Amino acid sequence: MSSRLRLPPPPSAPHDLFKISCSSCALRQICLPTGLPAAEVLQLERMVSDRRAIARGAVLFKTGDVFEAIYIVRTGFFKTSASAQDGRDQVTGFHMAGELLGLDGIYDGAHASQAVALEDSQVCVVPYGRLEDLTREFDRLQRQFHRLMSRELVRDQAMMVLLGSMRAEQRVAAFLINLMRRLRARGFSSSSVVLRMTRDEIGSHLGLTLETVSRTFSRMQEDGVLEVRARELRVLKPRRLLQLVRRAV
Repeated sequence: MSSRLRLPPPPSAPHDLFKISCSSCALRQICLPTGLPAAEVLQLERMVSDRRAIARGAVLFKTGDVFEAIYIVRTGFFKTSASAQDGRDQVTGFHMAGELLGLDGIYDGAHASQAVALEDSQVCVVPYGRLEDLTREFDRLQRQFHRLMSRELVRDQAMMVLLGSMRAEQRVAAFLINLMRRLRARGFSSSSVVLRMTRDEIGSHLGLTLETVSRTFSRMQEDGVLEVRARELRVLKPRRLLQLVRRAV
């Protein structure tokens, strides 16, 4: 039997959410520092005020909402979006298990984006006030949360830098490589995925039209790089994907 991380299925009933502890969570390796003492884990569990189920299509927070908490995705998938200058809804990111949501609200106390569940999901709710109090007491927790926050910022910045000089095919390749690497870190296949987002949402995130994304997938499939069936996608030639991205670097 494989020893790789397998995320647990969503609970069958809402009250099951409160039976999950940080010490037994399958995401502990991603969220918590290695070797964190039991006493500090217990404090962290007390800091998580709620474990909330978010149905597919439901809004976790919207632009303008008062910032009160940071959310850690436990299961499921989210997209974040913000209003562009021309009024369009611009997808700013896709977020999976172990990643943070809500950091945009730290700056001025209100969320500058909206987060929507792309499938039935769960989040751990960490009130920011409690987080500040606890991390002042425990240095390792403070460093870990700073590391998690920095990881989100670095990933987003790296993607934007890459996309700035890329053609459509290179943008799609970079997106898929990034997505696969993140899934692999969570124990999932590094070559196949069921896309939770639509092609239109991918295009919004990459600065491409729906038609361009669809044509790019079709061309990659014709070239034998990908196998695409609706939202099921399998990478057949990962080196070709990497070569596409490296040409723009």
